[in-house]
Amino acid sequence: MAPVAALIGSLLLAYLIGSFPTSYLFARTIKGIDIRKVGSGNAGATNVLRSVGKVPALVTLAIDILKGWMVVTIIANYFYAYDIDLLYDAYRGLMGITVVCGHIWPVFLKFRGGKGVATTLGVAIGLTPFALIPSALIWFLVFYITNFVSLASIMALILFPAVACILKY
Repeated sequence: MAPVAALIGSLLLAYLIGSFPTSYLFARTIKGIDIRKVGSGNAGATNVLRSVGKVPALVTLAIDILKGWMVVTIIANYFYAYDIDLLYDAYRGLMGITVVCGHIWPVFLKFRGGKGVATTLGVAIGLTPFALIPSALIWFLVFYITNFVSLASIMALILFPAVACILKY
């Protein structure tokens, strides 16, 4: 496979993996509802928790995290063997951005997906696992103080690059 074809193919695969509509499928299968039309209207694990239940929400969260992790570790390693002309870390970062974009704008749900928090977490675990611990502490602190998942996620995501730089990861 030519390097350009490998790059395009791997990015397309990353997007399609990110587009897998976990929350939508669980809500539709278990409760017969469109997760985008109930609760917050967001196709994510938090809305599954509110609208479907704890176990489906945990499974949704785990699968969405796994999507991000799998793309930047297993899938990226497989395709990088085809001599893609990018630095390895830049290539993995590009794959991570692509899988998150697939989650946020999934082709299977007419480009209306989740916020990408869980998939971004999976990418972070795959790229910089040691920077994740301080960022998780930030998330729990903000969530404890405000009781808002979205605000805690935004703060942890904003501070994640700084934590990674401080840890020289």
